[in-house]
Amino acid sequence: MSTNLLANLWNDADASLMSEPELLQYRSNLLGSDMRVTNYGGGNTSAKLQMNDPLTGQTTTVLWVKGSGGDIGSMELEGFSTLYLDKLNQLLPLYRGVEFEDEMVAYLPHCTFNLNSRAASIDTPLHAYLPYQHVDHLHPDAVIAIAASKNSQQLTEDIFNGEIGWLPWRRPGFQLGMDLHKIASENPHLKGVVLESHGLFTWANDNKECYLNSLNIINKAQTWLEKQSAGKAAFGGERFTTLAEDKRRQVVSRLMPLIRGKTSEKQRQIGHFNDCDEVLKFVNSVDLDRLAKLGTSCPDHFLRTKIRPFVVAYDPQKDNLDDVIESLEQSLADYRNDYAGYYQRCKRDNSPAMRDPNPVIYLIPGVGMLSFAKDKATARIAGEFYVNAINVMRGADSVSEYVGLPEQEAFDIEYWLLEEAKLQRMPKPKSLAGHIALVTGGAGGIGLATAKRLATEGANIVLMDIDEEALAVAKNELSNEFGKDCAASIKMDVTQEEDVVRAVNYCALAFGGLDIVVSNAGIASSAPLEETSLELWNKNQSILSTGYFLVAREAFSLLKQQNMGGNMVFIASKNGLVASANASAYCVAKAAEIQLSRCVALEGAPLGIRSNVVNPDAVLRGSKIWTGKWKEERASAYQLSTDDLEEHYRQRSMLKLNVLPEDIAEAIYFFASDASAKSTGNILNVDAGHAPSFTR
Repeated sequence: MSTNLLANLWNDADASLMSEPELLQYRSNLLGSDMRVTNYGGGNTSAKLQMNDPLTGQTTTVLWVKGSGGDIGSMELEGFSTLYLDKLNQLLPLYRGVEFEDEMVAYLPHCTFNLNSRAASIDTPLHAYLPYQHVDHLHPDAVIAIAASKNSQQLTEDIFNGEIGWLPWRRPGFQLGMDLHKIASENPHLKGVVLESHGLFTWANDNKECYLNSLNIINKAQTWLEKQSAGKAAFGGERFTTLAEDKRRQVVSRLMPLIRGKTSEKQRQIGHFNDCDEVLKFVNSVDLDRLAKLGTSCPDHFLRTKIRPFVVAYDPQKDNLDDVIESLEQSLADYRNDYAGYYQRCKRDNSPAMRDPNPVIYLIPGVGMLSFAKDKATARIAGEFYVNAINVMRGADSVSEYVGLPEQEAFDIEYWLLEEAKLQRMPKPKSLAGHIALVTGGAGGIGLATAKRLATEGANIVLMDIDEEALAVAKNELSNEFGKDCAASIKMDVTQEEDVVRAVNYCALAFGGLDIVVSNAGIASSAPLEETSLELWNKNQSILSTGYFLVAREAFSLLKQQNMGGNMVFIASKNGLVASANASAYCVAKAAEIQLSRCVALEGAPLGIRSNVVNPDAVLRGSKIWTGKWKEERASAYQLSTDDLEEHYRQRSMLKLNVLPEDIAEAIYFFASDASAKSTGNILNVDAGHAPSFTR
């Protein structure tokens, strides 16, 4: 018995408590929970349900079908479009043929049931006209392997013994809906259909039966593939050997910022690295180049991965990374020229303008796969879709010959006017979309407030802190608030050179590079000069001066390699401008930070790297440095209790206001964003007014 078969996850006890719409959602979520069935956003499910018409009060049949842009694995009830089935049937006489396919989409809103605002997808007719109550349209790796084989029709007949039909490739739309109606109506014994180069349709008149049909058909295909491919070397056998994990990450951390810098002209790119077993088998194989050139078959695959990937000419045994880097500019130019040629060969009179011609998928022998897109989630999902494509190629090539979608058909999907309209409806990117921010001391107080402020504007965050436990809590907080792809974290001691080098390289590994550097890690100490020990002095210098230097040096180097400019923000203190009694070690170190920022501004300006300083004062809430001896010493200096210290600072300020972590975060965002595009070497005091700290 194969261990790769899909498990039956249906729970009768749970299902018995659900309404019909809830059962559709349940079935959808179960199917979408396994990426071998369909990936994020792929496939769709439907049910034709009896409901009361809100206008007449009479019972009518309503098509519930996954709406445009939804994901069956995670969707809620509001993710389904609802349409009157009788109105959908009234569209049939209006259909004027394949060349007028797109105009039919404009009729779908007229069929909306109960004012549902969820837009109907182009796949709606595929479900509407099938004479069954429940329908699943999925993209299982095992079935697409058959669908993308040279002799897919014959394989379908051999595997399923007439239980499943076959239809030739056709772009989703009204005509495919009619084709499905015809084959299902004329062959009532069929439980589904394989769509050439695309995927699978299954159906039934019972919710659970439809679910089980889908599982059984996929498992039957998987079992047959495993039997036929047993003993055969995948992808023609192994050509390269996988490098050790540390070496793979070293290669990736060097390559990703360079690729990002060379491909972000039209749109800032965020990267993702995947070195799962499926990827490594493929990139190390004899047939890598041949299969990669064929591109993907399923529309859901190449819409996210482009028609074909970029194969990096890296030899893991020779370790020719320097040669790869030297030739990277020309190699990427060749890819863009090839893509432009594809566009020119295939474009129609009304085709949208050519989109970004840079690759999405990068395959590196011995190392793995990189994917780049406008944000981390899109890059990760693109990589996951290419893993599906790898599985398809492996299955098809082991039992037949893998066939990619014809170039013109692929273009007509990629540059489909309906797809373009969907892209145009996307919301305007946030101000820091596509940016990667490093935040030291990121586990609390100013650091965490800053991370949240930057994430609110679309930035990806790499949290760094010496407190591993607090770091994990902060990372989870960001992920819960902004999504699992928003943030990464790594333990770092700013005083340890190796730690800093490793942590900055991690930015490249986690997201592909770096744009914003917020140096915020800190301590505070208080002691009269004659009681200031060398140990205390060195501790302040080590963290606040040397630590900021190490972070600045390594980050500057990465920004320079990437060649996209960047922003550094140093969190200093009003004590960097105005000395305080009994705090010489702290004041001198903070002054050093300000001077370092100015040096960075001078060296960075020709590279588009800006450097500025934010000077907080008396930020007590959430700050670690105010939880220990520093707070007690400051209170003692003013002959106050620690509980009265915050009010003391408020009254001391010119504006009579407390300064909060969020106030500092706002200033940091200003310097990190284009709002301050013409500012470098500057200082912004956020202290509610402290006259001795005026910078002029």
